Amino acid sequence: MTTAGPYEGLTSSEKAMERAMQAGNGVLRLAPAWVPRAFCTPGKRIRLHPDDYYPLGKDRGGIDERWLASAIRAENGPRTDPFEGLSLVVDPEGGVIPFDELIAHFQHQVVGTLWDTHTGWPMYSKFFDNQAPLPFHIHHRDEHAALVGKPGKPEAYYFSPHMNNHMGEFPYTFFGLHPETTREDVLDKLEAFLSGGDNNITSLSRAYRITLGTGWDVPAGILHAPASVCTYEPQAACDVFAMTESWSNHREVPDELLWKDVPEDRHGDLDFIVELIDWERNVESTFYTSRLTPPVETSASRAQSGWTEKWITYRSESFSAKELTVPPGSSATVTESDAYGLICVGGAGTINDQPLLTATTIRYGQLSSDEYFVTAPAADAGVQITNTHPTEDLVILKHFGPGNVELSADRARLGLR
Repeated sequence: MTTAGPYEGLTSSEKAMERAMQAGNGVLRLAPAWVPRAFCTPGKRIRLHPDDYYPLGKDRGGIDERWLASAIRAENGPRTDPFEGLSLVVDPEGGVIPFDELIAHFQHQVVGTLWDTHTGWPMYSKFFDNQAPLPFHIHHRDEHAALVGKPGKPEAYYFSPHMNNHMGEFPYTFFGLHPETTREDVLDKLEAFLSGGDNNITSLSRAYRITLGTGWDVPAGILHAPASVCTYEPQAACDVFAMTESWSNHREVPDELLWKDVPEDRHGDLDFIVELIDWERNVESTFYTSRLTPPVETSASRAQSGWTEKWITYRSESFSAKELTVPPGSSATVTESDAYGLICVGGAGTINDQPLLTATTIRYGQLSSDEYFVTAPAADAGVQITNTHPTEDLVILKHFGPGNVELSADRARLGLR
């Protein structure tokens, strides 16, 4: 039987795709997409079974990411599974369907007008879940990513209280550079990277203590070392980066991760790494007020009774995200102008009569009922969400692509920046 990562019954048949579309009236159930990282240590907060964080062998590392509504694959070296990081749609009669192939088949019926502008689904979200902070690194802007055939990668963070029963070893994120930092200062640290040991590049940066229930906007070109907090991370659909810190997670960071997305003719050229830095944004004196994203209640939430909805990612032009809370015994018919992915992080209920259940312990290769993708027509028609739990709120995180219609209106109405 053909498999896709841990799942059996891989299929790309039109009949399977049609069954998946019809089962939830355009609300697609997704299988968990687990991603290991060899340079990280899992924080064990993404609800995978404790015995299953290292299912792929010691050379692949532990699973510390779950990708959500992803139409792209992870880049984890030559041993990467061909479906790693890609979301798989559950066929109601058994088996799984590659999400990118289903989008290509139905086009506008899945992603709406984003098919005209992007010929696909141009974002995904993830949970990254590290016991220690990630290495200080940078994601390329469009002009640099294009040199290796990729788009740039802006991203954003939200620290869900529902996903953090502990804060890891270092709940602080380094962002940007001290305003007094020079390019020569950065070059000196990059040269030390190649010498081995700890190049101490975060001594050029500022650390911000993480507060659960808030988030940050991180445009491409900003140096950052994310905290040891389980983080919900909407981002552009790309896996482009350059690591700039030589010691992290109690181990050395391999040189190849510095040069991972550098054109071959620029390998060894540390000036190119410095070119990746958006200098003005990195040394901005008002970085905190410019990039912090406290939650803001949506206009739609104010007009409804019985449920609450907040913007949790709203500064980027490339994606946005909301947190929806439905109290016990309540229902909500939620309409959107745009397609979106969603993950349930608290409580239990239904979505268009399909089970919507917070995961507690998932075995590697086991399906769940906590993640869905709402196609553009289904979003516009409105989905029925019901909380069936007697005491707990039903809490859902929703991730959108670029050009969200409601966000455009709310930016002006609510004064969002």
